[in-house]
Amino acid sequence: MPTTGPAGEVPARSKRADAQRNQQTLLSAAAAVFVDSGVGAPIREIAARAGVGLGTIYRHFPTRADLVVAVYRHQVEACAEAGPSLLASADSPLAALRQWTDLFVDFLVTKHGLANALQSDSSGFDALHTYFLDRLVPVCGQLLDAAVNAGDIQPGTQAYELMRGIGNLCIGRDSDPRYDPRRLVRLLLQGLQQQPQSS
Repeated sequence: MPTTGPAGEVPARSKRADAQRNQQTLLSAAAAVFVDSGVGAPIREIAARAGVGLGTIYRHFPTRADLVVAVYRHQVEACAEAGPSLLASADSPLAALRQWTDLFVDFLVTKHGLANALQSDSSGFDALHTYFLDRLVPVCGQLLDAAVNAGDIQPGTQAYELMRGIGNLCIGRDSDPRYDPRRLVRLLLQGLQQQPQSS
């Protein structure tokens, strides 16, 4: 429970921490809704998932573009932070890579609606794309290197190349509900695995 000041007020630092947690909860809920229903999902659906009122969302994010950009940044950071955590906790580097690619696919499903949400702001989209590459290519590279060093996958695949391939496999998911990019990504990862040497 937060400590209170002389007049029974909660210190500003505690209020900021609570506001930050609430915003992270809201962004996580919005990300989940965008994955399920696309970036055009009704704001009331996001509010219901987050357990907040519509006014709370509009107070933080006055436009849909503001919300989509915030979700995009939130997911980039979640993917970036997940890489080292998964390497530390998964059964193998290959298992960590598989789990990370699942997070990456969720992120890419959201990213496909970003250009439409930003409409004509191509400079804003370009800046976000650069941010995405700067944050995630090194994390994917770390996962690939660990899997190669463990003998799980064959050497030679570059992080950017793998991420670009996964991105291409995600195209079309929002226009065809029968298409599951995760299944194709699993096949792609199987293709990277070391084959046993024949005697």
